[in-house]
Amino acid sequence: MAISAAEVKKLRDQTGAGMMDCKAALEEAHGNFDEATTLLRKKGLASAAKKAGRATSEGSIGYRLSADNSQGTLVEVNCETDFVANTDDFKNLIKTVLDTIDKAGNAADQALLSDPNGAIQPAVQALIGKLGENMAVPRFVRYAGQGYVVQYIHLGGKLGVQVEFTGVTAAVAGRDEFKTLAKEVAMQIAAASPTYASREAVPADLLEKERGIYRAQMENSGKPANVIEKIVEGKLGSFYEQTVLGDQPFVIRPEAKQTVGQAIAAANKALGATVSVSRFARLKVGETAHA
Repeated sequence: MAISAAEVKKLRDQTGAGMMDCKAALEEAHGNFDEATTLLRKKGLASAAKKAGRATSEGSIGYRLSADNSQGTLVEVNCETDFVANTDDFKNLIKTVLDTIDKAGNAADQALLSDPNGAIQPAVQALIGKLGENMAVPRFVRYAGQGYVVQYIHLGGKLGVQVEFTGVTAAVAGRDEFKTLAKEVAMQIAAASPTYASREAVPADLLEKERGIYRAQMENSGKPANVIEKIVEGKLGSFYEQTVLGDQPFVIRPEAKQTVGQAIAAANKALGATVSVSRFARLKVGETAHA
């Protein structure tokens, strides 16, 4: 049967599939739109399966922050090329993912991203079929209701940082000193990539492992045990400087020659507050593709 251009356009508008694919599906379905839509979905899933092994090292960090800074979400959405990452279709996929996480609220978990019967995976598979690139939504982070959330998006959306502060009252949140500190702490995390918010957050077994390594390095030194322990603790200080946010040199303000912890303490003194970083996340596009 003859399929009109208007029918093809209608199916394309409904499904987002290519014009030729829509025409072929309508011809195979003898003009039945529901059947043609099913055929296109099946084709899209088959196309997605073929592309599943291809590397997804490009993409963007989607972000959403509530007006009162009480909750925020970052999500990594990957594709194969920067060209696709900049399309409206891909940006709409990021919005769908963020909407789905918002709707799930506190029940949102990693399984939400991979559920074949949820809202995210069907949207991903459909866009793979339409744009011809493999895509993935490997991870997200959502903070809600436990503190004051700040976000920093860098490199045109390739890197996102989310920080949660405690001790932030409405009065403190409105002060320029806090706004500057919050932004600079987020920039610090982007630049220096710490692992832990505080020394207390470092797992005890990891600390013991580090101490064991340092002791092994000194075992043939001939130094007394008490001296070795002092050296070990000194080396542990260097470990903290690399991995713990508060112990890192504040690279955003090198002229101040202070750690991030000292900068926060100075800001608290000026603010008359007890602000601290409770947790943070740093998502960079492509990291999971190389993991």
